[in-house]
Amino acid sequence: MSPHAPPLHGSLPPEGADLPGGGPAAGRMSAIPDFLPTMPHATAATPVVDIRNLWTVFRTAGVDAVIHKDLNLSIARGELLSIVGGSGSGKTTLLRQMLGLEVPKRGSITVLGRSAEQLTRAGASSRVGMLFQHGALYSAFTVLENIAFPLRELGTLPEDLIRDAVMVKLQMVGLDPAHAHKMPADLSGGMVKRVALARALIMDPPLLLLDEPTAGLDPDRSDAFCDLLRTLHSELGLTVVMVTHDLDTIYAISTRVAVVADKHVIVNAPPKEVIAFDHPFVREFFLGGRGLRAQELLRMHPNTV
Repeated sequence: MSPHAPPLHGSLPPEGADLPGGGPAAGRMSAIPDFLPTMPHATAATPVVDIRNLWTVFRTAGVDAVIHKDLNLSIARGELLSIVGGSGSGKTTLLRQMLGLEVPKRGSITVLGRSAEQLTRAGASSRVGMLFQHGALYSAFTVLENIAFPLRELGTLPEDLIRDAVMVKLQMVGLDPAHAHKMPADLSGGMVKRVALARALIMDPPLLLLDEPTAGLDPDRSDAFCDLLRTLHSELGLTVVMVTHDLDTIYAISTRVAVVADKHVIVNAPPKEVIAFDHPFVREFFLGGRGLRAQELLRMHPNTV
């Protein structure tokens, strides 16, 4: 996904700091029945994202390849939804379509009450935040310049106000203001993710889209980043849509999981219900070796926070 897509809401523990209840990994083990996290359900009747009868077709070498066929997905306000699926199932494509960067062959996508196709570049940045898979920071810009970029693109705000807003967002994602003048090459992988998250939230959007947010992070930094996401989701009332293959992340913070297989969403439900859904991909992904190890880890730590 292009870093030129519109970037995308407290003080939190800094990267690598111990989280409540123990070390960094503790933030992923919630005290919940049957090892799966329990989150508050959204109460708003109107979905934040509503996808109806979606067809996605790519033409390759003169042949049409159908990626999605009559796909339906509704995401309620306040949810933290994880989208999972096999390679080539079109998970990231769905995020791009929600942003209006790609147009489906057929069907409709409504985001915050408007057609995704109608989101203008200026309008989208204040309504939808996006964290790209590898951060997508501009290598020639400092941390401050990367985070400030969407605000400066408006061309209407004074520089001192922009700098103040950047410092607030740095604190929000657990980074010291001293990092503001560093270059992306000087940051660790976890810090890059946090800076990218600060840029995604600089316009205070109500909807945040994440593409593999913990990819490339070691376990401790991945745990800390999940704790950060969970805190922001709760404190800011965000609706979060996340593409991920990380089972620990799914179990730690998801209110619902949407499984894309056979060209459509085969199930969209809380994690415990998804695991019980009878389908070959669900059995392989959630009940294979990796899935069982992730479940056992959460069973072993039922009372940590």
